[in-house]
Amino acid sequence: MPAELPDADKIVFGQVTADNGFTIMAYDVPGQSPAAAPAGATTRENGMTRTGERFFVSVRGETADEVSALWDRLSDGAEIIEKFGPSPWAPGFGMLTDRFGVTWILDVAVTYAG
Repeated sequence: MPAELPDADKIVFGQVTADNGFTIMAYDVPGQSPAAAPAGATTRENGMTRTGERFFVSVRGETADEVSALWDRLSDGAEIIEKFGPSPWAPGFGMLTDRFGVTWILDVAVTYAG
């Protein structure tokens, strides 16, 4: 990809999956300008995320119970951006910035019958 294209220096995402299926992913936040939000601040309104962060960490689980347990531990001392619960696109979704300043997105995988 030519270096002059917007966001050409970004990774997009990286993912690691454990033998038991647990997956963690980190990704750049594309298309953000420094004016999008103050550095280190992330907000959600009407389904839109505004952030000054350079990346998010994402964890997806198979069940709401599994992800909810992770949410409970990560949310201790965290700033809640969007409380974990059902969303229009997933059985569970939540976003927070932990006490160390890392922004996490936790969601439940959508299972399609068929």
